[in-house]
Amino acid sequence: MSSRRERDEVPAAEALFAAVDVGRAPADGPVAFGADLAPEVLLAAYRRGLFPLPAADDYASAFNEARFEDAVAAGEVALLPGSDHADPYALAWWSPDPRPVLDAGGVRIGHKLARLLRNRLDWWTTADRAFPEVLAACAEGREPPWLTGELQQALTGLHRLGAAHSAEVWSGGDLVGGVFGIAVGPVLSLDSMFHRRSDAARVAVADLAARFAAAGGRLLDAQWDSPHVRSLGAAPAPRARYLAALADGGPGGPADLEPLDTTRLPAARLAPRRIRKRHPRHPDQAEG
Repeated sequence: MSSRRERDEVPAAEALFAAVDVGRAPADGPVAFGADLAPEVLLAAYRRGLFPLPAADDYASAFNEARFEDAVAAGEVALLPGSDHADPYALAWWSPDPRPVLDAGGVRIGHKLARLLRNRLDWWTTADRAFPEVLAACAEGREPPWLTGELQQALTGLHRLGAAHSAEVWSGGDLVGGVFGIAVGPVLSLDSMFHRRSDAARVAVADLAARFAAAGGRLLDAQWDSPHVRSLGAAPAPRARYLAALADGGPGGPADLEPLDTTRLPAARLAPRRIRKRHPRHPDQAEG
């Protein structure tokens, strides 16, 4: 049972973003600066179609201020209240338009990888079994290092609340790939992925998507458009469509999804064998 403090914090976090009109926000720039990375604030942001991008260092924060202070002054980019001692430009909130999305059951594996999974790769998958390890692996070597320690701590808090999920790909006892994301009702926003074996990240995405779809999820959000997310099956959609999908999972929306299946499963199940259709013989080829 949640405490009174926890019940009070959620409405307060929701109210923090109430003045942000995401539907009319910049398509290719930050929507807001400020606030903090408390788990309840982070969840409220995802519910409104926003995701965080912390500045890597003081230089990056100063660059944000120099570049966007006029937009903030004009009211085009919101400045959210936060700690009195915090630099608001150290934390940006984004909501790109268009938004790359795909159906939860529509992740592409590819014929070559499917054959490997069926015939050669003895990989297994789990979900929510190694969330901290997936976070740490996603943060390794990333430039700029947006997945900061503070953000990892907040995401771990969301994981404990049941809103953040990971999928892990294993080869024997080795973690070879993974992905994590935030679930808001029927939408799963994919934050980051990693691989230590070729195509293991793709398998992780397909696995998490399959588990999410089985729980009743409908849409995956890839956040940033790129050739890689296009290869997974994502396609740009108007931000308005994405926001409408989120509205189904916000406060007052439909009931929560079924719990995510976290059991150990063979990765080969993600690559079912193709059934070849038999074409009827041409009359001229009929046996005499």
